[in-house]
Amino acid sequence: MPSKQIQWFPGHMAKTRRLISENLKNVDIVMELLDARIPRSSKNPEISAWVKGKPTLTLLNKASLADPAVTAKWVQWYKKRAATALPIDCITGEGLSKIGPQVRQILAEKISRFQEKGMSGRRLRAMIVGIPNVGKSSLVNKLCGQKKARVENRPGVTLNKQWVTTTAGFDLLDMPGVLWPKFEDRITGENLAATGAIKDAILDTDELGMILSARLLSLYPETFCARYKLDYEWVCQLDAYDLLEEIGRKRGFLMSGGVVNLERTALTVLDEFRSVKIGRISLESPTESGENHA
Repeated sequence: MPSKQIQWFPGHMAKTRRLISENLKNVDIVMELLDARIPRSSKNPEISAWVKGKPTLTLLNKASLADPAVTAKWVQWYKKRAATALPIDCITGEGLSKIGPQVRQILAEKISRFQEKGMSGRRLRAMIVGIPNVGKSSLVNKLCGQKKARVENRPGVTLNKQWVTTTAGFDLLDMPGVLWPKFEDRITGENLAATGAIKDAILDTDELGMILSARLLSLYPETFCARYKLDYEWVCQLDAYDLLEEIGRKRGFLMSGGVVNLERTALTVLDEFRSVKIGRISLESPTESGENHA
């Protein structure tokens, strides 16, 4: 993890847990929104226990930023576990039209029971959960066809629950996003930081830039080296500090005395990763994730 100590607020998670628990009986299905680039790291491990027993649809958001081949593997990973994952993107609109039909397919037996009881006109009700900055508010607005939820590209904007009516044939209960108090492993925190789920202001930007550069070189060597005009045979021998320094030197981010501006370099790598200028990249694939993910 980056060296600065990160502290969360357990009270926020306790509030969200209470809201979910109190409202679970009022919904037919839970839609969990994950970041398609980091499906494992962006999954709050507590949520599965909170919504246990309720039908769930996993939405892999920001799919246009992720490696499509890796996203397809995640879809199959869920399918093998009798679960459903749907790649979507609130910016491009990818997959959004499939959410309504997928919800109805998962709830087919329940809908049939409604019809048998003469309740065919009853609207389905869904709850949406996920960590901060994963795109819940954007999804709510897309499904409503108008701006209902406040949207900002920073974590922690939705603070309370809110009911909205969607054009997809169901009512939606939006829950506040929340991180869990303690990460089980260092890579989870690094992935959340790299994708923007953790506020940049509380992180060591230089170190995060080094970590991300090393990861990208390892996962996507050709794409990464092409973006920064790096000689792979040379940079693969460097440590993370020297790698970031080499990127800064190639970009001409030099200060007096020819010293590389590491902060500017790190911010550039982070920005270009998040804005897909390096390419469509996934930081996690099913094969490197634990079996306890779903």
